[in-house]
Amino acid sequence: MENIIQFVYIASAALFILSLKWMSEIKTSRWGNWAGTAGMALAIVATLLKPEIHGYLWIAIGIVIGASIGTPMAMLMPMTAVPQRTALSHAFGALAAGIVGSTEYFLHGTNLSMPQLIVLCIEVLLGFLTFTGSLLAFGKLQEIIPTRPILYPGRNLVSLSVFAFSLFLIAYLVIKGGSHPFLFGLIVCLSLLFGILLVLPIGGADMPTVISILNAYAGLSSSFMGFLLNNKLLIIAGALDGSSGLILSIQMCKAMNRSFTNVLFGGVGQVLEVADPSRDGKIVKSLSPKEASILFEAAKKVVIVPGYGMAAAQAQHVVKELTDVLENRNIEVKFAIHPVAGRMPGHMNVLLAEADVPYDKLVEMEEINPLFPETDIVLVVGANDITNPAARKNPGSPLYGMPILDVDKAKQILFIKRSMSTGFAGIDNDLFYSPKTIMLFGDAKKVLNELLISINSN
Repeated sequence: MENIIQFVYIASAALFILSLKWMSEIKTSRWGNWAGTAGMALAIVATLLKPEIHGYLWIAIGIVIGASIGTPMAMLMPMTAVPQRTALSHAFGALAAGIVGSTEYFLHGTNLSMPQLIVLCIEVLLGFLTFTGSLLAFGKLQEIIPTRPILYPGRNLVSLSVFAFSLFLIAYLVIKGGSHPFLFGLIVCLSLLFGILLVLPIGGADMPTVISILNAYAGLSSSFMGFLLNNKLLIIAGALDGSSGLILSIQMCKAMNRSFTNVLFGGVGQVLEVADPSRDGKIVKSLSPKEASILFEAAKKVVIVPGYGMAAAQAQHVVKELTDVLENRNIEVKFAIHPVAGRMPGHMNVLLAEADVPYDKLVEMEEINPLFPETDIVLVVGANDITNPAARKNPGSPLYGMPILDVDKAKQILFIKRSMSTGFAGIDNDLFYSPKTIMLFGDAKKVLNELLISINSN
């Protein structure tokens, strides 16, 4: 039986690797999802067949509790809330790793070797800090707590001191052979506190990167748990999760021209005073959707830039309808996808795929930027910071150096937005005041519907 279980574990690991491979491409992403699901199902069944299991009552209770939480999350939370759902998934996974590590300590702590004790403590540290960090990320994404950075004097010193003290206690506990349950409990509490202190000063603009970093932490915690339990599949799956999260975090930081330390400790996203256009002598042009619809009569090339405004208004299906109408008029339509648009990596891709927008219409930033000068109309749907020309032109801006979509180079820009408020980074968008920009104020879904009706009637 053990040989069969190990064979199934190898098959599961192979499916996990294929899942990551296939999910790296839009066209094969569904295969990747199926492969990952199949791999996890095989791993669960193989684990339940282990001879060490003497009863299934508590396992069944755990399955019922997990299903009662996971099923509503999958069925009731809309696609626009995928970032929040991801943050919660990280939180639950990390909590499981932390609880398993804690259980192992209280059952076998004094009998563990020094390497095992080190691995256990690191697992618990990563698991519990990821748990509270992910819950806080969920709160910011759901706007239960303020999305802006919550800053206080000496915050970095406080956070690093808590982390350093945790490491000191771990070293002391390991040297003493794990015979101090009180110290272990203190390590758990400090880990929970550090997760809060880590995410609290980070603004909503950096949440995509934070989610990715927390994903890496959760994966590493699972991998350490695999070493502790001598479970090869956990080691492999955790390593895959941790390394892919780390690679994605690096890519996200590059996309924002930021470093890990700047994301974690920079406090970008402070609430700045919103510029008053009339006071600063800036001119903002705005039209009604009906008036703006006339501009499409002479257009040949249109690029749509989706952002969080589209997600918040759940306007992706109207965007697809508008695309169909424009293409029926022989207008070429493409979608410009920024790697950090929305609130997590791939957020816009998921929403547009749900609306059945063809994959080949989604164009990455590096490919679409050279096409903007020949684009007749760029329709920006609630994408603020990723279109701000200050990132390219203003060395004094916190966004300076961040790669953006060069929509300001297009012939005409239509910008759908509720108001003149800033984006998640808390920075005024210079694009609003460009002579080529026309603002369409209102809820994205409502504005797009009115625009669609007007174009059809022209």
